[in-house]
Amino acid sequence: MYRRTLSVIATVVALAATGSAAQASAAAGASRPGPRVLDVMSFNIHHAQGTDDALDVRRIARVVRESGADVVGLQEVDNHYSARSEWADQSAELAEALGYHVVFGANIDNAPPAGSGHRVQYGTAILSRYPITASDNTWLFKSPDQEQRGLLHATIDVHGRKVEFYNTHLSASSGTDRLQQSAQVVDLIGAKKPGILVGDFNALPTAPESQPLQKAYTDAWARSPHPRGDGATHPSEAPTARIDVIYTTRGVTPLVTRVVGSDPAASDHLPLLSKVLVGP
Repeated sequence: MYRRTLSVIATVVALAATGSAAQASAAAGASRPGPRVLDVMSFNIHHAQGTDDALDVRRIARVVRESGADVVGLQEVDNHYSARSEWADQSAELAEALGYHVVFGANIDNAPPAGSGHRVQYGTAILSRYPITASDNTWLFKSPDQEQRGLLHATIDVHGRKVEFYNTHLSASSGTDRLQQSAQVVDLIGAKKPGILVGDFNALPTAPESQPLQKAYTDAWARSPHPRGDGATHPSEAPTARIDVIYTTRGVTPLVTRVVGSDPAASDHLPLLSKVLVGP
């Protein structure tokens, strides 16, 4: 096991060196940058309310910072949503605390309350150490009695290479909705461009509603050469369910994937982190 770990690390270092050489060549006029190594994360933050009931956005920022994540897909993010999160713009606060770029996708989007100039919003966000050059949020299928969910997409410029990053949070209470939503996600992303999809899928990878994703993409945890535990992320303090997943498309290779357990009280989910290779 130790030798395999060293092999993975050696591969990452070698490929990173190759990427640096290719980057220098691109600067000299080459048409294409080399591969990139990224640490990507999925984190359901439960509007920054921890299992201890403390509302603490900076605690979420600390978990992200200490993990070393370059790009993070956040679920259950409030934007001037209600008193439960002190009417804060949580994605903006996290971006400021980390010094990251950010985009927010509103899946609940209601008119401002009386006396306020801010819309009442709830959804997902993407934080990135690297510049975000484009973004969009697409609402997914929902039954009349279900909460609106979406697919948030950001194009990220990683030293000259464009990386497509997607973040979603599927229905919590309807397997029928999740099945349609996962198929829609596959249709929206496709498989032509190198991309990374993260999210809280509210279903085990073996569930019927997960199969469109499992067939189309690579499950980073299942590909990990030396996984620790079973990859479960929920509930955070005694996880039993692997419902937070990182997927990669063709052109992106997961190298090492782990559950981040540095602060189980920060949210009701643990973050999932994967080191991936984008390229060549």
